[in-house]
Amino acid sequence: MDDLKEFLDEKVSLFNQPSFIENDPVSIPHRFVKQQDIEISGFFAAVLAWGQRKTIINKSLELMDMMGNSPHDFVLNHSEQELKQLMRFKHRTFNDLDTLYFIDFFSRYYKDNLSLEGAFTRGYSTDIDVMELLLSNFHDYFFQSDLAPRRTRKHVATPKKKSACKRINMFLRWMVRKDDKGVDFGIWNKISPSQLVCPCDLHVDRIGRSLGLIKRKQTDWQTAMGLTKNLRIFDATDPVKYDFALFGLGVLQNEKNSALK
Repeated sequence: MDDLKEFLDEKVSLFNQPSFIENDPVSIPHRFVKQQDIEISGFFAAVLAWGQRKTIINKSLELMDMMGNSPHDFVLNHSEQELKQLMRFKHRTFNDLDTLYFIDFFSRYYKDNLSLEGAFTRGYSTDIDVMELLLSNFHDYFFQSDLAPRRTRKHVATPKKKSACKRINMFLRWMVRKDDKGVDFGIWNKISPSQLVCPCDLHVDRIGRSLGLIKRKQTDWQTAMGLTKNLRIFDATDPVKYDFALFGLGVLQNEKNSALK
């Protein structure tokens, strides 16, 4: 385990660098300075994060352009005509109906709140495993409106449905983790980095299994929690920093395999 920790720490140092930003969806919120713009653009970029990273980034940029590259101002002050323009937006199964509901939620939320952090900390406690409750509560809160389309619920994962919640956990990593490397923002203070759950995407899952950090056959919430528990052995205060190592190794492995074809 000591050797594995040393190996992973080296990879964290390699990948947790400003050079990581350009080709990752985290580049979308990095286009903004205002906290609310970072939160809204980051949430959209995370929710849209399935498929090739280049496509995810391009679609996120397209959506931000439709919002005048000022998402906080847009959700608070948009006109009906500006909303109609958003009906052209689509990314895989995320369509105009989903987009409009997300805008509706943000519009209602930011009229009364300064930061999205409050929506993610309903029921917060210092319990190390509180994220299952927080993500479940956020999902219920996000869709509590009578206007919430049933189809849109699939775009915001919840542990209640045993999802690994990869995209939401990635967004929370961006908002919560604090270091001096410049990738994650660390603009939220209530949730501790020690409480975060590792985003378990295909790259992380594959490398985690190859290193013996994941044992379960399926990839679900328990898998993500189990992986995080193992990563806490290496760093109890900041286990999710190892997302950089596992994800980066997975990308390198993919590139190597593609080059050999």
